[in-house]
Amino acid sequence: MKKKTTKSSGNVFVDLGFDPAEAAVLQMRSNFMSDLRLYIEKQKLTQAEAAKRLGIAQSRVSDLVRGKWDKFSLEMLIMLEARFGRTIRVEFAA
Repeated sequence: MKKKTTKSSGNVFVDLGFDPAEAAVLQMRSNFMSDLRLYIEKQKLTQAEAAKRLGIAQSRVSDLVRGKWDKFSLEMLIMLEARFGRTIRVEFAA
């Protein structure tokens, strides 16, 4: 039996039917969360250590590393990246 495949648009949220503008924000939030989670892991930070450096409660770090993206706005994720001393760049593609 042959399975039907559909080529991705490059944004899973567009593929799921979200409006392109909302899908762009969701994709950015997802990327920042993944980046923050990987940074915490690579730096071998405990959730308590990450919470102290980020200036948030340990339970919020737990939400972050568990991928609870609905609990974080794009603005908050950018702020957390900056608190780790990381530079944020937004690129626009035509």
